[in-house]
Amino acid sequence: MPTLSRADVQHVAHLARLGLEGHELDRLEGQLNHILDQYAVLAELSTDDIEPTAQTIELENILREDVARASLTPDDALAGAPARRGDLFEVPPILGG
Repeated sequence: MPTLSRADVQHVAHLARLGLEGHELDRLEGQLNHILDQYAVLAELSTDDIEPTAQTIELENILREDVARASLTPDDALAGAPARRGDLFEVPPILGG
């Protein structure tokens, strides 16, 4: 079974924009390789006689009835907002503006 190197873990952390320190990389390398080992065990199982399923129980779409009901007022919804403009949340610009 292929294993992940510390460089692999560091690369994935970089892609996820995670700033990990050395001891965290070491710990994650061990944890991720353990997970891959467990998948290797599962990959060895014969599933030829098992019917493919997406769901193991016979339930379908158990949802509550869609009923309109009272909602928050704009003042209640914005009560904890750090900044607001009228009835809107005000957030800092993120695209150069």
